[in-house]
Amino acid sequence: MLNLDTLAGRVLRGERLSHREGLELLTLPDHDTLRLVDAAWRVRREAFGDRVKVNVLLNAKSGICAEDCHYCSQAKGAETDIPRYRVLHPREMLEEARKAQAAGAQRYCIVLAGRGGTWSEVEQVGEATRLIKAETGLEVCACMGLLLGEEGQKKAQALREAGVDAYNHNLNTHEDHYSNICSTHTYADRVETLTHAAQAGMSTCSGVIIGMGESLEQIVDLAATLRDRGADSIPVNFLIPIDGTGLDGAQTTAHFTPWFCLRVLSLFRLFNPRAELRASAGRELHLRSLQPLALLVANSIFLGNYLTEEGQAAGADWAMIEDLGLHADASGPHRLNAQPQPVPALGD
Repeated sequence: MLNLDTLAGRVLRGERLSHREGLELLTLPDHDTLRLVDAAWRVRREAFGDRVKVNVLLNAKSGICAEDCHYCSQAKGAETDIPRYRVLHPREMLEEARKAQAAGAQRYCIVLAGRGGTWSEVEQVGEATRLIKAETGLEVCACMGLLLGEEGQKKAQALREAGVDAYNHNLNTHEDHYSNICSTHTYADRVETLTHAAQAGMSTCSGVIIGMGESLEQIVDLAATLRDRGADSIPVNFLIPIDGTGLDGAQTTAHFTPWFCLRVLSLFRLFNPRAELRASAGRELHLRSLQPLALLVANSIFLGNYLTEEGQAAGADWAMIEDLGLHADASGPHRLNAQPQPVPALGD
């Protein structure tokens, strides 16, 4: 039986936990999980105190993607009723950024569906970033798909020179499981993308989607891989089964309980003690009434909605933060009824 107090102390001294210990954490009984959350809270508090980083997502190009990622409502072949529009104008991105700042966000995440941004899209995101930096105090994170080869390196450098602070590209699932989830690109492509983003000087944001048929051993491996890669920010998503996608059933998440999801978050915290850990999509669905406990482990959330799926109201997120006695690292004032506005479909 793990001594969780001793384990937390080891992590705080800079020791790395083993794969065996990670598996023990994931398989703790429910009645011991609150003690695990407390150990993770000790580690989280040491690095981040009582602060929560608040992020807002912008779906800046929606539903136009040739990749076949089986979990995604925007993927090729997905039979989903979602908005579909090409990349927004830089001034539209700026207007949404102003709303994000008013809602209390610190980081603004510009996401474009697709295999990888074209040069025109890179230039538009770059121009939007310059406008946002000139008018707000927001950090900008770009998520534009793959950055491969010499051209990918040049695009990464162009984004950084425009002022983009971070680049998001999730590993999503384990290397050995990746071909079961996507056939149009590889796990190695994702690793190369992260390498090019880091080489360009951008902070790397890379996380996972738990609930796509991976094993417990593979979840532990993912936590260790992100630790070894030095990911600055780690979004932990729990699969939202979406009708019309390749993973549109709940069979891979049927075993999820709020306690299991808290064990997963705690694993990623204890393996990555100084990374910004974000409780991301699916937290509302799978953590349910225990959702506030996630912020004793994670130190970051998305405010309001996700790309094509609704989150809980932004006011409920703020109430959760305040009820826990936590405080947001925010660039502007927030309101309990603040809600980022949906981006209108602009047509194909």
